[in-house]
Amino acid sequence: MEHQVERAREGRIARLATAIGLPRPALRAWALYDWANSAFFTTVVAAVFPVFYRSVAAKGRSDVISSYADATSYSMLAVALVGPLLGALADVSGRKKQFLAAFLALGVSATAGMFFLGEGDWLAACWLFALGNVGVAGSFVFYDALLPHIAREDEFDRVSSAAFGLGYVGGGVLLALNVAWILNPALFGLPHGEGLSSAERTLPTRLAFLSVAVWWLVFSIPLFRRVKEPEVARDARVRGGAAVLAALARLASTLRELRRWRQAFLFLVAMLIYGDGIVTIIRMAVVFGGELNIAEGDLILAILLVQFVGAPFALLFGRLAARIGAKRAILCGLAGYVGVSLIAYRMESSADFFALALGVGAVQGGCQALSRSLFTSMVPADKAGEFFGLFGVLDRFASILGPLLFAGVVEWTGRTRDGALSIAAFFIVGAALLACVDVEAGRRAARGEA
Repeated sequence: MEHQVERAREGRIARLATAIGLPRPALRAWALYDWANSAFFTTVVAAVFPVFYRSVAAKGRSDVISSYADATSYSMLAVALVGPLLGALADVSGRKKQFLAAFLALGVSATAGMFFLGEGDWLAACWLFALGNVGVAGSFVFYDALLPHIAREDEFDRVSSAAFGLGYVGGGVLLALNVAWILNPALFGLPHGEGLSSAERTLPTRLAFLSVAVWWLVFSIPLFRRVKEPEVARDARVRGGAAVLAALARLASTLRELRRWRQAFLFLVAMLIYGDGIVTIIRMAVVFGGELNIAEGDLILAILLVQFVGAPFALLFGRLAARIGAKRAILCGLAGYVGVSLIAYRMESSADFFALALGVGAVQGGCQALSRSLFTSMVPADKAGEFFGLFGVLDRFASILGPLLFAGVVEWTGRTRDGALSIAAFFIVGAALLACVDVEAGRRAARGEA
């Protein structure tokens, strides 16, 4: 009887997964990595760690913002510099999953280490946060590079969108649990009340960091069990020092021959520009909220809103791409982002802030998911690692340049609203470049190379 119940449950899960675009076990296992690592972005990057760093680890310091920004920027720069080389190395050595595992281990270990942070441990907090960022960003180089090996070209959009949808739900579920025990520690049997030591008072938050590490590790296991390492021709596979030299030569060759994949490269430039806008909206939304004196709990609620709105809309964008194409669907999302920028410019109340969060949730996942799948369709599968390394370079720089330009506009004009309005330019220019991309020509070039 128990066996029959288990089989029925597995059948329901399989039918649901098929309905959202993940009909095979390997696809489901691959997409589950988005569910796994999204907890790092929601709990550590967006919601909990920034508050913990300011009020505990860097308590009393005058350089809280600059030290936190440095940890973010330097970690992103590190991945940007080594990502293409590591991607090429994984391609020639046939070890994409091993490299993914190494970065996963780095990120999980750094996140778990945050549990041991206390008052004044600002330097250790910066290092752990930076290493966690390197771990999660580095793992994406190899995770994304697996997509063309497990899915058909006509499945890219729906598989990528489904993975992003799972990521939104997974990150949101764990963040909701984290917020529950941080705000109501007594309900979970954790220390509460007056007279607590610093370690007791921060225990719920530190447990949130530990839960992210466990969540990330456990839900990554299916990928390593179900997704096969892409095959590399025996005569093309190299090991040891020869692999590094071969990777360097191959990367140099790819950079020289980018004109052969000019459509993929043009798309990368477009993605860099509109990606700047996406990242800036995400990172600067809290600044707007602070100006409106919105309570910390409401800010976290808005982040949760983005997560749970983003999940169904990511799936809807996958279906929209099936009807009108990924390029047009992304252009629709960018038009939505222009509207979000206008909401930010006119924002005056907490209701406006939640409208901003709703708008971001509606378009963010779809734009990011379809950008990944569209790029996948325009690169040769046997060079996916190095191309996603280049993809990662631009994605990391998008994490740096956008906020800097936003800050420059605010400093020049003296009004934060002008910085918000300037974000719309990213989406308009990025959309104009994307409109010039000949997707079919890019796909033909990729097939010809394969």
